[in-house]
Amino acid sequence: MFGLQVGGRPVDVVRVMEALADQDVTVLIKADAERLRDGTKPWTFVATGKPFHEDLLVRAEGRSVEACLAEGLPRLRELGLVIPE
Repeated sequence: MFGLQVGGRPVDVVRVMEALADQDVTVLIKADAERLRDGTKPWTFVATGKPFHEDLLVRAEGRSVEACLAEGLPRLRELGLVIPE
């Protein structure tokens, strides 16, 4: 389990990613070494796939994985995807 606190609540990131993959969504969480060295937002969350129209994707960049998830997961819920609590 890869768990984090997002919005004060625990989130099992692997479970969330698997649930999204079950809905034909590809999910990527990335740490960028150059942006980390530069002191900018090194983390990126990207979700894309069949539930989205054409080239639409959900992308969030932040100073932490938690910040990316706090921005990206609500957007996915708004699009109708089911994300486990």
